[in-house]
Amino acid sequence: MGRYPRRVHRSRVSTLLIDVPREDAPSAAAFWSSALGVPALPVPGEEQFTSLPGAVPNVVTSVQAVDDQPRYHLDIETDDVEAETARLVRLGAVEVQRWLDCRTLRAPGGHLLCVIPLHSDRESFEANSRAWG
Repeated sequence: MGRYPRRVHRSRVSTLLIDVPREDAPSAAAFWSSALGVPALPVPGEEQFTSLPGAVPNVVTSVQAVDDQPRYHLDIETDDVEAETARLVRLGAVEVQRWLDCRTLRAPGGHLLCVIPLHSDRESFEANSRAWG
């Protein structure tokens, strides 16, 4: 029986989120804005996020209000959520939650990361992502 080659998919770190308890989000956003020398801008329609544009080149950086403990987490953007999730699980991550088309994983060492569908423009994604397969 012939083997089918794996479909090649691409992924990249797209977002650095500074997760803070909801009540601390305004002061945390003000701190990070001043510390990094960038504006703190609300994200329309997504009130839990305050964007810090330009803080990290080619990576969206935001403060996220959460009902949990403070931490940092990365979003990995991909053109194939299922394939990227499977790749990371093979590397030792554990899937802990699904939300819409996103997967939340816990990496070895305990850090959270999210695998999210492609949301940046295709040209930027192609220029900053890696191929897997």
